Amino acid sequence: MTDFNDLVDGYQRFRTSDWRRQRDRWAELKEGQSPKVMVIACSDSRVDPAQIFDTLPGEIFVVRNVANLVPPFETGGGHHGVSAALEFAVTQLEVTDVVVMGHGACGGCKAALTQGFAHAPQGEGGFVSDWVSLLDDAREKVIAKHGDAADADAMREMELESVRTSIANLRTFPFVTKREDAGKLTLRGAYFAIADGVLHLMDENGEFKPAAPALAAA
Repeated sequence: MTDFNDLVDGYQRFRTSDWRRQRDRWAELKEGQSPKVMVIACSDSRVDPAQIFDTLPGEIFVVRNVANLVPPFETGGGHHGVSAALEFAVTQLEVTDVVVMGHGACGGCKAALTQGFAHAPQGEGGFVSDWVSLLDDAREKVIAKHGDAADADAMREMELESVRTSIANLRTFPFVTKREDAGKLTLRGAYFAIADGVLHLMDENGEFKPAAPALAAA
């Protein structure tokens, strides 16, 4: 299991390998960034967007949080981390695509579906419960369809609903819909299945299909 000392060792390898091999790229990036794609993904350690999409430094602007959630647009008090990152990506970097990527075996979605941390105090699951309450409406839909929160199909559907919910919430931001309506921004949904390594993409009807069908059958 990797600990902090292993991370420092990894940094040493980075300095003697990728840092040297990509000096021109790093020299360019020190002047600024211009990614075309923003990815909103889960904090889960198993689903690193840069690894899944095989990207280089500077190619994607990434925000990760529990269950890859985007809250709806609001102007009240509080610290709006996801909203701030979205605002910067869309209005300053002018990304052309925002991708919300869910994944299999998502602990945040499980917490939302089973309400495992309901009524827990902060520090004992309360923060998680408050955050995943963004999926309360989605939970009702999934339970109505599947009945049992422990059902594997219900769990997968909840994971897909987390993507659909975040896409819908993205469209509550005026600066997002303005650019989308102008044809300057595309919102995309994706789902990475940890069990088989297959990436699924969401179509216009909200359905998910393998990005590469041949791989799904392998």
